[in-house]
Amino acid sequence: MKKSILILLFSFFPVVVFAAGSDQERPHWSLEIKGGRFYPDISNWSTYYGKDYTGEYAGSLAYKITRQIEVGIQGGYIKDNGEALAPLHGITAGSVTYELAPVNAFVLVRGVFSEKQLLVPYIGGGWTRIYYKEELQSQSTARGTADGYHGRGGLQMLLDRIDQSASTSLYEDIGVFHTYLFVEVEYTHAMANTNTGGSVNLGGSSWLAGLLFEF
Repeated sequence: MKKSILILLFSFFPVVVFAAGSDQERPHWSLEIKGGRFYPDISNWSTYYGKDYTGEYAGSLAYKITRQIEVGIQGGYIKDNGEALAPLHGITAGSVTYELAPVNAFVLVRGVFSEKQLLVPYIGGGWTRIYYKEELQSQSTARGTADGYHGRGGLQMLLDRIDQSASTSLYEDIGVFHTYLFVEVEYTHAMANTNTGGSVNLGGSSWLAGLLFEF
């Protein structure tokens, strides 16, 4: 009986070693750099700001708990200039500068099952805090924070195959396993109180594209 157990353990040992080695060879971190359009969830935005969207830029860093599941943090920046609406003041005004800096803590699931997989879908979400500032020309400034939530999903495409030598160099020089191009949509909801006693959702929908580096 003991002999059978020993044989079984020694037979299983190479599998354990192989699994440990494979885990060391897989990426453990994700770095995203992205930008695109943010569509505020504020009615009549285009009437006062000229269009129904503004620019958004963001970056994130996440740790991979497993190859498919990761947790991380993301920071972004949104800014627009208008000529009438001051949503946080709850009034119409003159020239207005509107700035948002959303910070997200998230859990993300990527549908990756092979290191050579060309297309990888993903979905995630979590907690959001938005730092806001609204400045009226020659008048008062409203600033503060609003807490809420966000959800996002997208599709990433592996770029390693385009230039294999460059991909190999990235791994050897700085430890980047894979580079992806991705597109995603994100929805954010975070309510802030206005100066008139009401509330406004500082979130909205984002359509973004960027590069993902796994290392």
